Amino acid sequence: MTDLAYWLPVVWAVILIAAISIYVVLDGFDLGIGMLFALERDATKRDVMVHTIAPVWDGNETWMVLGGAVLYGVFPGAYGTLLPAFYLPIVLMLLALIFRGVAFEFRVMTRGTVREKRWTAGFMVGSAVAAFCQGAILGGVVQGVKVVDGVFAGSAFDWLDPFSLICGLAVMCGYALLGATWLVWRTTGPLEASCRKWAWQLAIGLFCFIVIVSVWTPFLQAPYLRRWLSWPNFVFVAPVPVLVLVLGWFMRKGLLQGHTKGPFLCALGWFMLCLSGFGISLWPYAVPPSLTVWAVSSPPSSQLFQLVGTAILLPIILAYTIYSYHVFRGKVTETDGYH
Repeated sequence: MTDLAYWLPVVWAVILIAAISIYVVLDGFDLGIGMLFALERDATKRDVMVHTIAPVWDGNETWMVLGGAVLYGVFPGAYGTLLPAFYLPIVLMLLALIFRGVAFEFRVMTRGTVREKRWTAGFMVGSAVAAFCQGAILGGVVQGVKVVDGVFAGSAFDWLDPFSLICGLAVMCGYALLGATWLVWRTTGPLEASCRKWAWQLAIGLFCFIVIVSVWTPFLQAPYLRRWLSWPNFVFVAPVPVLVLVLGWFMRKGLLQGHTKGPFLCALGWFMLCLSGFGISLWPYAVPPSLTVWAVSSPPSSQLFQLVGTAILLPIILAYTIYSYHVFRGKVTETDGYH
């Protein structure tokens, strides 16, 4: 294997992981706010919750599109294997995201009518279903996909097992935590106080899910077990669970002492550590436990051509995203509005 054939898939794997991570961070608290509607019944406070994300929420989907494009263009072997393995949760997730986006706008257009409650319920349900499906897909990938001669050889329901269900619920809880801590940062008064209470309850729930998944994952595949528990690997991966505990302590301290940004940053840290943990388990497999990133990648010439375009467009997307969040920074109150 030439140097180019070896390193280009590695570079693209980093880009793909970055796109997924940014999507989880940005769209995670959007979906979380949708689910938190179930806890906040006051219409005015719900409007404030929506106004914190209204100017930026639709742009967050850009990173999902980028991740899908990278998978299709750079890792076609993985795309062709994973898509049939997860057709059902992927289609359900996309439908939920579409329905959620429609409900986001229509609940405002039907203000004061009976249909407003229906669209509000649709916003909650769409957010919850999308979050659950993303977690279930992640769980299905981690536990492994049945492949024969480079082709998916399982059934349409292989992903539907206890581990995937736990991962789905964990992502729902995690996104709700991101949403609650985001609102702690961006709101004031009674709504902020309620979000602090919800954030701590959700943090306890997410920590329990992290423990369950962390203990379960190494026993799914033999390489995972060696990666985490063999010597000297154990020394290098041990900081991950330690940092989870440290961030949990800082999150509790921040919520109790009235910090605004700290709890949200700690929640982001938990997500990054969880993604790091999955990365430690999965690398270098694109389709565990049999297909590596090199086995499923496109020709180096194709990867290089796409890398040039990505190198131009990715900084522009990043700059636009950062600028958007900068413009709409600060606390949101009941007197503020977007629509």
